[in-house]
Amino acid sequence: MRIQSFPPIMNDESTILILGSMPGVVSLSQHQYYAHPRNHFWRILYDLYQTPLEMDYDRRIAFALSRGIGLWDVLGECIREGSLDSNIQEAVPNDFISLFQAYPRITHLMFNGAKAYEEFTRRVAPQLDLEGKKLHKLPSTSPAHTMAYVRKLEAWKNEIVWI
Repeated sequence: MRIQSFPPIMNDESTILILGSMPGVVSLSQHQYYAHPRNHFWRILYDLYQTPLEMDYDRRIAFALSRGIGLWDVLGECIREGSLDSNIQEAVPNDFISLFQAYPRITHLMFNGAKAYEEFTRRVAPQLDLEGKKLHKLPSTSPAHTMAYVRKLEAWKNEIVWI
């Protein structure tokens, strides 16, 4: 089935862009980034700032934006059955040229998982001037990535230099 990602969540203060590959089935059905209850993304983000996890999605978005963090996906559309990145076919990347023109303060691209990083470096990076931008490949927060939560959190802490 052909699916589409969400629009970016950004503001003029965003200096960090956290990129997934493509939202999963639960996220798509709820129209929310990282909506699967077992996805560790929101828990990790709040733990990085030593803040109690907020359950309201709009407040989660406000929390990320207030810390200069934007959210998007590398892929704008693809064919995929289920939620696994390994099932992605006929992928079309999002328009990063326009995004970086609209939000020139972005300096850190944080890739939530290997697939997001691989798709970006293969399909997007060759068309961009990435001078002044740092790329960070992080372990996926997806429940399909079976690394223990503590190890995921530690890897995110070690890689994210802006805290």
